[in-house]
Amino acid sequence: METPDRRAEPGTDTAAILRQAATWHADGRRVALATVLGTWGSAPRRPGSHMAICDTGDFAGSVSGGCVEAAVIEASRGVLEDGEARELEFGVSNDDAWAVGLACGGTVRIRLEPLD
Repeated sequence: METPDRRAEPGTDTAAILRQAATWHADGRRVALATVLGTWGSAPRRPGSHMAICDTGDFAGSVSGGCVEAAVIEASRGVLEDGEARELEFGVSNDDAWAVGLACGGTVRIRLEPLD
């Protein structure tokens, strides 16, 4: 029996997220991985949290507890098209913050990269 990682947040099981990404990849899907690089102030996910997104828009994991996932999924389309990694930042000072729902007062920086 595995010992649970007590540092992990609910819904952020990295191994399960990466297994799902590998399954999509094995099925011939293109996959991007989003990783929280840093947070400031109030933020629902810690650095190191992941979200895998496949080219159909399906995703596993979370980088913001629901606040910016739609924007990250949208940005993943460009990453999957051109194969170039990107860094995204969402925060209360960002004009997009309210539009994507990050009204918690924090900032989150995310790396989005294609998986080969």
